[in-house]
Amino acid sequence: MLKGIPFDSPLYEIDEDRGIEYRNCKAITALFTIKSDVSDLIPEGLKSLGNGGVWISHYGFSTVGIYNEYISVIQVEDELGDMGYYIPYIYVTNDAALAAGREIAGAPKKLANIGIVKENDMILGFLERPKGKRLLSITVKPEQRVAEEFIDSFLQRRLELYSLRLLPPIEGGDGVAQLVKWISYMDIHADPEEKVTFDNVKLGRERIWGGNATVTYDSPSISDPVHKIPVKDLLLGAYLQFDMALKPEKVVKEWKL
Repeated sequence: MLKGIPFDSPLYEIDEDRGIEYRNCKAITALFTIKSDVSDLIPEGLKSLGNGGVWISHYGFSTVGIYNEYISVIQVEDELGDMGYYIPYIYVTNDAALAAGREIAGAPKKLANIGIVKENDMILGFLERPKGKRLLSITVKPEQRVAEEFIDSFLQRRLELYSLRLLPPIEGGDGVAQLVKWISYMDIHADPEEKVTFDNVKLGRERIWGGNATVTYDSPSISDPVHKIPVKDLLLGAYLQFDMALKPEKVVKEWKL
């Protein structure tokens, strides 16, 4: 009979508050001001700050497998005045990642076709659902390192994320809606100092490159309305390499349905 190693074995470093770990990741992202009112996408307890973003990533290793992910975010402020990002739309390419997000904290994950393609001097990220129906495309021409000040403003090492967990009512009981706060710890890969300075010209250490970018909602879908966060002005288009840890922190607010 085959036997596995018990999870409580001394071999493992046990942490009851453990989250999901990610290593050797890459992403293409765009941050922008939002063209119109998106208050109908945001639950009670959060207020839009007028900025949004899209994020397409490839996780080369994670504790829920290798997969790609698409996220739409809206920059928000909670009732305590803390800034974070609310996630109205999120898609993944593996069922373990889908279950981890939906079952634990109610992230509205769906399976989709998601990819990052490098060609010549351009990088393309795309979301399709079903395969062949292009919902969104991001292109970035990575020309130079992004300034540390911009990273500190929008891509801090510690980010607060919010999702809405819904437990619909069934006969004999009430339904519940919960606003859940996640914490993301992101470590953008950095080069040694001696490798980024040439003839007194410092290129920057963090492996995040920005340049000309476009965000296109190629084919709107009623079933997957990611286009409901319209782009006004692009603030940043970038490609980055990073490691990450992610865990749900707490239920911020709860309502009966």
